Order: sequence, then C-alpha cells, then structure tokens
Amino acid sequence: MKKEIIISGFGGQGVLSMGKILAYSGLMEDKEVTWMPAYGPEQRGGTANERISSPILSKYDIAVVLNQPSLEKFEPKIKPGGILIYDGFGIINKPTRKDITVYEINAMDKAAEMKNSKVFNMIVLGGLLKVAPVVSDKGVEKALYKTLPERHHGLIPLNMEALKEGAKIIQEIK
Repeated sequence: MKKEIIISGFGGQGVLSMGKILAYSGLMEDKEVTWMPAYGPEQRGGTANERISSPILSKYDIAVVLNQPSLEKFEPKIKPGGILIYDGFGIINKPTRKDITVYEINAMDKAAEMKNSKVFNMIVLGGLLKVAPVVSDKGVEKALYKTLPERHHGLIPLNMEALKEGAKIIQEIK
C-alpha cells in the first residue's frame, strides 16, 4: 500500500518532527519509506511543507495542513478520492473540494486542554493515523524511542496519550 503524504504548516508546529516520527514508524514496521523534509523560512515562523514519499510528487493521497497558506497550496494537489486533514485553529477559509474526504481536528484546543502545546503535532498524527492507519501506535512508540534523545524518553507516555486523543477528536466534515 503506497501512500503519498504531505504535512504542511508554520514553523514551531512540529511539522518536521511529525514527518520524522511517521517515517521512523514505518521503518520500525519494515515498510519502505522516503522522508523529504523541506524547510527554510518556516523555521522562523513561515510555512513548512513536509513530504513523505518521492521528492518529485505533485499530487498527494493525503494532505495534513495546519495553516491557511498550506491549505491554499495543497488542497488542489490532493488526488481525487484523497484525504485532507486540517486543524480548525489555523484555517479561516474552509476546504471546498467535494471529490476528497475532509477531516477537521481541533488539535490546538486539545493541546491547550492537555496543558502542553508541544503535543500538538502528536494529536494531529493521532488523527491522521485514525483515518489512514499507515502505521500502528506500537510503531509510533518505537519511533519515539528511536528519534527522541534519551533525556526526553520520560515524555513518551504523554506523547502516546496525545496520539490517542487525536484519534478521538478527528471528525469528518460533510
């Protein structure tokens, strides 16, 4: 099962970390994975775009967009029948396509409720994995142990809780 995914948002939203964790999760499950991080001004608060798959893609099966510029750029590039996931906090003009399945996840609100803005990306990842289970929670947990410095391993249970919360709160927009 080949899935071409783009994750895009502002710097500081954990876009690159989310892509890295997703890629490592696939590796932990012996899947073939390509991770193509793309950043520049995003690290200073501009828009970040995270591709997973081929660097020459122009159409995606799944787009996760965390701000308005990302929605405007990537909504047209989702393959018909594909999936668009957006965080309700970052989008003013909602998606308009009718030939894709659209999901909203209020990850920013859930992160605030959990009193930790740093789990925002894991909430989004949990929502993504609920609607497109390309890797398992166990794969994500293994990837966290592999990608996080050992001094941060104590945060893995919180990250796994955030993953589960994201799966609970994502909802299809009809």
